[in-house]
Amino acid sequence: MRLLTRKRLFWFVVAIGLYGAYSIAVASTGGESGEGGSVGHGGPVIAILIELVTILLAAKLGGDLFERFKAPAVLGELVIGIVLGNLTLIGIDALDPIKNDITLQVLAELGVIILLFQVGLESTVSEMMKVGLASFMVAIFGVITPFFLGWGVALWFLPEASVYVHLFIGATLTATSVGITARVLKDVGKITTREAKIILGAAVIDDILGLVILAVVTGVISAVNTGSDNGLSSGMILWIIAKAVLFIVGAVVVGQFLLPHFFKLGGRLRGQGVLLSFSLLVCFSLALVAGEIGLAPIVGAFAGGLILEEVHFRDFKGSGIHQLEELVHPIAVFLVPIFFVRMGMLVDLTTFANVDILGFAAILTLAAVVGKQACSLAIFDKRTNRIAIGLGMIPRGEVGLIFAGIGARLMIDGDPVISTGTYSAVVIMVILTTLVTPPALVASMRNTGGSRSEGGHSSESPA
Repeated sequence: MRLLTRKRLFWFVVAIGLYGAYSIAVASTGGESGEGGSVGHGGPVIAILIELVTILLAAKLGGDLFERFKAPAVLGELVIGIVLGNLTLIGIDALDPIKNDITLQVLAELGVIILLFQVGLESTVSEMMKVGLASFMVAIFGVITPFFLGWGVALWFLPEASVYVHLFIGATLTATSVGITARVLKDVGKITTREAKIILGAAVIDDILGLVILAVVTGVISAVNTGSDNGLSSGMILWIIAKAVLFIVGAVVVGQFLLPHFFKLGGRLRGQGVLLSFSLLVCFSLALVAGEIGLAPIVGAFAGGLILEEVHFRDFKGSGIHQLEELVHPIAVFLVPIFFVRMGMLVDLTTFANVDILGFAAILTLAAVVGKQACSLAIFDKRTNRIAIGLGMIPRGEVGLIFAGIGARLMIDGDPVISTGTYSAVVIMVILTTLVTPPALVASMRNTGGSRSEGGHSSESPA
């Protein structure tokens, strides 16, 4: 396979041209569009448009390159973001304003909300009820073990840091990337096996438990920052846990009663895009409520996707849940890459020169892998490929990056919970766990027969 073709050379030249245009735009405004300078006839929006063109083009090029090597496109977006964010090391600083641009930060936040909404849409409450005790136990083991291992590794490498920092790093190891594992299982034709059903069901439950843990940890840190912790009584911690659980359960229960009436009203409205608009209203409303009660907005976005089921769209002729996913997809194609490229740009490559950071990343990755392998302890059926289940739970992917991004913004005693060096270590862990899973899972699943499928609808999965 040729790495440098005419097509890629053309896009490389285009990228260089865009960089030159961006440099001119930045220079013409003194580096800031808000300092009274006029950016042509378009005003400040011109600088934002150039930033969007740069990010989206870079994301597509990075994603294309990684997919050619059978790696997830999201890693390409992350890596190209790391490259763009560290061009200052070779004397190119024109892209630095992107890192702190408030408009792009808001777009990235919207991207991650849409991403979690999509994850919720890919699963339903009824499907989760069918995954059985095996998936639930795998998920429990796959959350508890990595959490405490991550906590221990953070305590070892960051002994001077607050206990809340250790807690947050442990939380980043809990969730599993459903999308990456599902893609591998489909590629090898094993999506209908018992192992696949358990993995995908457990990964969805993992996401929910991970979001609950994230909500609890961020709630505790917020309480500390407001000075209302007073040693953080057990009652306060229990209230934060209850608030997170009650929100998700409440969204599911209330949604079952309200959503049919809500979409029935929408079905009476004329015009295009009513289904998409009403669905986004559910997503954004729950994200807003989650943020207002002290939880991460992504918890509300996930709950919004989870409670939307095909039965709610009866009044939309020919509209079903799969069509809704197709409607949301173009929005995600625009916004989600902004999030991942920007997350990559926040990585400081100079921290990699620190041996302690690299050691931290290596041990954190080991804890992430070993922690998910503990999932096999929850499987007692000797006919089930327990190693494959543990391997399928390893990738952290987008969820780990979301946790790290939130930690980089959270403050404790005036310092970010996830420092620059720690953020780099977490990103390394995410990249390694995501890269190692596909080949390891493929090798393991070769020993699993494809005939042992569960249920009559083999084409469907809990993901």
